[in-house]
Amino acid sequence: MENVRGKRVFVGLSGGVDSAVSAALLKEAGARVTGVFIKGWYPPGMPCTWSEDRKDAMRVAARLGIPFVTLDASEEYKKGVIDYLLREYRAGRTPNPDVMCNREVKFGAFVRFAREHGADLIATGHYARLEQGALLRGVHEEKDQSYFLWAVPKEALAMTLFPVGSLSKEKTRALATRFNLPNAAKRDSQGICFLGTVSVEDFLRSEFSPEQGKAYDTAGTEVGSHSGSTLHTIGERIALTKAAPGPWYVVSKDLAANSLIVSNEHMLRTERKNIALEESNWISDITQGENLCAQYRYHGPRITGTLSKDRSAFLPDGDLPEVLAAGQSLVLYRGDQLVGGAIMS
Repeated sequence: MENVRGKRVFVGLSGGVDSAVSAALLKEAGARVTGVFIKGWYPPGMPCTWSEDRKDAMRVAARLGIPFVTLDASEEYKKGVIDYLLREYRAGRTPNPDVMCNREVKFGAFVRFAREHGADLIATGHYARLEQGALLRGVHEEKDQSYFLWAVPKEALAMTLFPVGSLSKEKTRALATRFNLPNAAKRDSQGICFLGTVSVEDFLRSEFSPEQGKAYDTAGTEVGSHSGSTLHTIGERIALTKAAPGPWYVVSKDLAANSLIVSNEHMLRTERKNIALEESNWISDITQGENLCAQYRYHGPRITGTLSKDRSAFLPDGDLPEVLAAGQSLVLYRGDQLVGGAIMS
């Protein structure tokens, strides 16, 4: 971590352990730290933990003796994340809301807020690293979150710190105990950014009112029924009714007919084909023809290949290990360095 002594750093305090330890480390290093809780948009009438999370964040700030403020980013979150999520599901694509949450909220609205209030830097609890302007995977591979950061503008990364990016989760937990943080034993969040305990399926049901439809295997034989094609994404393991024992995975879907094609195999190989890209963001220079490693879902298989000359497509070196989902993120690496990414169209 760079020398932060005397610098004014706004830390996004989510109420979780990672951001709390980030704030503690920065204060210990001599930074003038302010804790910022970012309030998102929450589905009306559905349970959400944001008020408890905010209380946890306030307790952390009180324990560290740092100022605490709340940033209301509900408008940015609703427009940039929720509306995008619903739009993609309606189109039959597979959205990645955490990518958009980072771009639009944590490194969009939060960065603007920090600049407006005189901060020199911002910090978050992401498991990723920044070294001499390069964005790198976190040291703890299982917790590495660089995949979700490909769409963050370079200008935002230039004023960002990831204090726990070079730590393992076990070390972060140990530090939380050493700093006597009030949330040291709090469990990690498993939900989509800001939705908390509300499941995506429950939220989509409230928005779409889906109807039951038929599921077919790859030979066209009806094998059962599903709860609504808009609720499911390519590659997802799905529970079918009136079906033979699974597991069953979604291979393709027809929204107009409200039907799904499913398979017992998750890793259903497909022949090599170029992957069309849209909404790309390049963080590092890339040499024409350079062979890169690509990751097309979080913790998913890695493939190698090159970018087309105009960077509108990724050309894999060989067959694809599974069916890819339009709308998901293709993130490109040079070793541990994230060089950029795009949405697969």
